[in-house]
Amino acid sequence: NEKKKTKGKRSPCSPSRVLHIRQIPNGVTGAEVVSLGLPFGKVTNLLMLRGKGQAFLEMASVDAAVSMVNYYTPATPHLHNQPVYIQYSNYKELRTDNQHNQARPQPALQCANAVQHGNLGITSALAAEGGVLPSHGSVLRIVVENVFYPVTLDILYQIFSKFGFVLKIVMFHKNNQFQALLQYADAMNAYYAKMSLDGHCIYTGCCTLRIDFSKLTNLTVKYNNDKSRDFTRIDLPFGDGQRTMEASLSTPFATQNTIFPSYTGPPGFAPALAFPQGAALGPFTVTTSAAPGHMTIPGIPGNSVLLVSNLNPEAITPYGLFILFGVYGDVHRVKIMFKKRGIALVQMADATQAQLAINYLNGQRLYGRVMHATLSKYQTIQLPREGQEDKGLTKDYSNSPLHRFKNPCSKNFQNIFPPSATLHLSNIP
Repeated sequence: NEKKKTKGKRSPCSPSRVLHIRQIPNGVTGAEVVSLGLPFGKVTNLLMLRGKGQAFLEMASVDAAVSMVNYYTPATPHLHNQPVYIQYSNYKELRTDNQHNQARPQPALQCANAVQHGNLGITSALAAEGGVLPSHGSVLRIVVENVFYPVTLDILYQIFSKFGFVLKIVMFHKNNQFQALLQYADAMNAYYAKMSLDGHCIYTGCCTLRIDFSKLTNLTVKYNNDKSRDFTRIDLPFGDGQRTMEASLSTPFATQNTIFPSYTGPPGFAPALAFPQGAALGPFTVTTSAAPGHMTIPGIPGNSVLLVSNLNPEAITPYGLFILFGVYGDVHRVKIMFKKRGIALVQMADATQAQLAINYLNGQRLYGRVMHATLSKYQTIQLPREGQEDKGLTKDYSNSPLHRFKNPCSKNFQNIFPPSATLHLSNIP
């Protein structure tokens, strides 16, 4: 392999669920390497070659490994601010039964998968990783620097709930700085959120997040309004302050790109987040050109029409896309391209739902093909004119009784998860 050591590039092997990661800086922990893979699925094994700055990461499936390589090839991941390079390994699986240097990272793997799969009973195993076990609580202190665009409580909730169940948020100004306190249900989620988001920007080039752990162990919230909220209690009063959200949002918006965090991948290319933490939140790119006062709250201003490509033209139907994308928002219209049946447009109710659909569905395999979802340049899907040939490829679902998110208090907002092999059926007579 000495001959092949070109900077960041190597002849690609055929896809394997074992990935070879190179140029890992000193001091990077097993947990941090594992966190690169978690957004794409379960990580089943890890081998750290500490002296060489390399690691082998085994995913549960080849599909997960393919999604991970496809995502990180254009958007090189960074550990400790250094680029690391990922490619398929020649190994088809990792056998690490008698590797003495395996004893330490494995608890990190257990823990990370435990957080991913909601079983937090073995987080203490992280102690074996050598001090990674957080001794902090579940409350984060967030300072937003260079606040060029308004940051609302809903935007914070949207970003941080990718990492786990957010219980409470309180926003305030102190020392001429925008600050917030945010409490998770579990300290591990707070740890992963800090590890992944600290130093990243909400919007391109501004609204930089500085995150540390608060000394507080529990937040007290008296009012549910645009400055404080307890998501476990819908019975709290609004308080006496005037609702200032509309005012703060009526700041004239220039056309801007919104990215959380500021990775340098292609616009709108985010991995399927299979994890409350999401080490790669990817560029949630939202293009904004909203007139003042014409925004849906909560939500990030931007486009609600998705461009979905690499679909299987033999199997895909407007209704099938309506049902699939309807898990992540209310689908108003679907159009399969007349001349290119592998491409479709999907119009969601608002930009926030469009972004959720990208986060969860981009890179997922559908009818044997890895689907790509990104924001479209179109603001709306036109219905065919009278007599125009369409063959039923454009459908309007704006009045469908199957929309899940019409009611703003619906529990469906809390039950949004990536596609998996397990389905939850409800409302069975």
